[in-house]
Amino acid sequence: MTFQASNNTRNLRSRGASKALVVAVALVATALGGCNDHAAPTSSRAAIVRTAVVQPRERQASLTLTGEVQARFHADLSFRISGRVIARMVDVGAHVNAGEVLALIDPAEQQADVDAATAAVASAEAQLRVAKATFERQKALIASGFTTRTVYDQAQEGLRAAESELEAAKAQLGTSRDALGYTTLRAEAEGVITARNLEVGQVVPAAQPVFSLAHDGERDAVFDVYESAFLGQTASRNVVLALLSDPSLTAIGQVREVSPAVDAKSSTIRVKVSIPDPPAAMTLGSAIAGTVRAVPQQQIALPWSALMAAGEEAAVWTVDASTRTASLKPVTFGGYEAGEVLIKAGLEPGERVVIDGGKLLSVGQLVTFEGDR
Repeated sequence: MTFQASNNTRNLRSRGASKALVVAVALVATALGGCNDHAAPTSSRAAIVRTAVVQPRERQASLTLTGEVQARFHADLSFRISGRVIARMVDVGAHVNAGEVLALIDPAEQQADVDAATAAVASAEAQLRVAKATFERQKALIASGFTTRTVYDQAQEGLRAAESELEAAKAQLGTSRDALGYTTLRAEAEGVITARNLEVGQVVPAAQPVFSLAHDGERDAVFDVYESAFLGQTASRNVVLALLSDPSLTAIGQVREVSPAVDAKSSTIRVKVSIPDPPAAMTLGSAIAGTVRAVPQQQIALPWSALMAAGEEAAVWTVDASTRTASLKPVTFGGYEAGEVLIKAGLEPGERVVIDGGKLLSVGQLVTFEGDR
């Protein structure tokens, strides 16, 4: 009996301890839950940025490029036949007149062709005389009835063949004489030799350019212009030209020709500017600077550091004046400069734009800028 009473006592004590542990755990959980219910949410800290209030400015940009003075008309001169050069009369920079001899090639082969063609003409003339005499004799005989019609027809055909052979011989003689004349290269117009590609003793093939001739007369200033320069609207077609060696020497030119094709290597477009009455100092090959002015426009200029991206579009961060929160606004470019980008659309005058510190901003984030404190 005593043993059973002790066991019952221990069981009661164990059950009481378990209940006490459960109650304690419940109280702790309730206390922690109450603390979480009353905890204050974490506040986001305002980002410190640099901003600027944008205002449009009237801008009249100018573009200056360097080019070269070239002749309006030029030609590459070459021999019409191949041969060995035996004489060269001019060099680069020489001024030549129309018809002036520039170079000679060995005419021995062409002279031999002329002699052979001359002999062929003499032989054809002799054969024609014989054919004429034969035909006249047969013509008299057939009138008297002392020859046949067949013999008469043969004499007539022989005369026609001799006449044709003489014409062919004369044509060959003319061709040979022309080839002999082609051994002398002459200037086709007055101008200046700008390039040379032959030496005495050199064998030159037919049609290979050996001289470049810049014709006297009108002059152009030639520029290689990047395609982006054509995006703006110029005030006029006039171009202010100045020698690089002497900037005080200027002239006013006009855009005469714009190439329709972009050079594949340099990605530039060739522009030719006519120079009416060029000064004497603007000689061929002179380095020249050309300046054009654009139409004045009201544009907003921002530093490059203000540019961001909204997907695939360019954008800038703007700050709402009342809430002081940041928002990302897409913009359209109107041009580029060394330290600034010109905004064509997307911003209104008076808006505050983040110009520095926008890399880590998020939409709706509070910002602090100069003057907030």
